[in-house]
Amino acid sequence: MSDSEQPQIYLITPPEFELSRFPAQLAAVLDAQEVACVRLSLATRDEDRISRAADACREVTIARDVALVIDTHIAMVARLGLDGVHLTDGARTVRYARKELGADAIVGAFCGASRHDGMSAGEAGADYVAFGPCGATALGDGSRAEAELFDWWSQMIEVPVVAEGALDADLVRGLAPVTDFFGIGEEIWNSDDPTAALADFVAAMG
Repeated sequence: MSDSEQPQIYLITPPEFELSRFPAQLAAVLDAQEVACVRLSLATRDEDRISRAADACREVTIARDVALVIDTHIAMVARLGLDGVHLTDGARTVRYARKELGADAIVGAFCGASRHDGMSAGEAGADYVAFGPCGATALGDGSRAEAELFDWWSQMIEVPVVAEGALDADLVRGLAPVTDFFGIGEEIWNSDDPTAALADFVAAMG
């Protein structure tokens, strides 16, 4: 980071949720903490379910002036009135997404633990680059985005960076000086009280 500002929260939805319950949960979390952006990150490929979830989340985020982006589905951004897209394939579709969505849309890229992919995504026009997972997880190939990557990025690259994946309070404390955003999702949604869980993460950032 270019200065000593505290990182911002980039909230990630659960991979599936009840439309009858989740919007109220989301609203409570957004009312309790300042959140920069929400990412709709559903496991389903069902367009109707994604559309209904996006509509429900958008009502909550628009009322609070919080940006809402969607995983992967570039073509759904304009149709659903969203603020942008989060790409999960590194730098590969950043240029295409920027061309399709225009200069004002948010285009972010998840680049795993690859410094090269991150730089390529930034050069292709990504608004932010996400690295992860930061903690130990059974998902993926076992590789992790280590603190050294964020430290190097914060010193060398101006594109904002997101730390995400299997975060805990210790990781957040360690990475806070060298990341711009923390991508926090199931870390709080899997708890009994997401609002309190997020407050614990925010406390660790300080």
